Amino acid sequence: MTVAHRSGPATAVAGGEGGHGTGPTPRRRRRWTLEIVLAALVVVAAVVTIVVTRSGSSATLTDIRPSGIPADVSTPTANLMGLTTVPSKPAPGFTLTDQNGQTLSLASFRGHPVILEFMDPHCTDICPIVSQEFVDAHHDLGAAGRGAVFVAINVNKYHLGVAAVAAFSKAHQLDAIPTWHFFTGALPSLEQLWTAYDIAVTAPGPNADVIHTSIVYFISPNGHERFAANPRDYHTASGKAFLPANEISAWGHGIATLARDLGA
Repeated sequence: MTVAHRSGPATAVAGGEGGHGTGPTPRRRRRWTLEIVLAALVVVAAVVTIVVTRSGSSATLTDIRPSGIPADVSTPTANLMGLTTVPSKPAPGFTLTDQNGQTLSLASFRGHPVILEFMDPHCTDICPIVSQEFVDAHHDLGAAGRGAVFVAINVNKYHLGVAAVAAFSKAHQLDAIPTWHFFTGALPSLEQLWTAYDIAVTAPGPNADVIHTSIVYFISPNGHERFAANPRDYHTASGKAFLPANEISAWGHGIATLARDLGA
């Protein structure tokens, strides 16, 4: 830091060398200048200390690990996913129809871990991003992927038909996952499930965006809820949803790791 100060010719001293003048002597001016420089250095040191301390605090916060998360899920991945444990209780059951016209129940997947999400088949925001994360997780699992079941439940009351969930599944390559099921059914049954899984849904009209809670549930082979994650996305200035490729990949890996931990 540069400290500016005024300087000028020495003030005349009345009464000779030992007399008292009206202005500071050169020695006194030098002392004042030194004091100003020292004070400036103290300010700089304080600012640096604050910056370092805050940076250190931020780094510490990102290293905080949610409790109960399996050891093979890294802390950055757990934090990226907003991953938490949930009380081990039976996941709310259902019997619905998937994109292939098959009527299946949640109980029919016993013995397999289930990755469950709620989706809008006309969504252009976060649902396609979660879909890519599911596809990445399936590829990450490899042969073990046959043991993990990927499930979505419809949240769009204006598009309840099988054709709607089938078209979304195809458009986002979800039908490449052998164990993928996008379920739909009668509105009263779906509404009961939204409530049971704490999913808030707002659907203003058939052509409007459906606003809904986005949570990924991880259900153990015995049918109990074990973990929950909170998908997220960003938006461009024009409002288009996106997530950086490295974060989508990390999500996919995290989902696959949890599926393996649950027995895939």
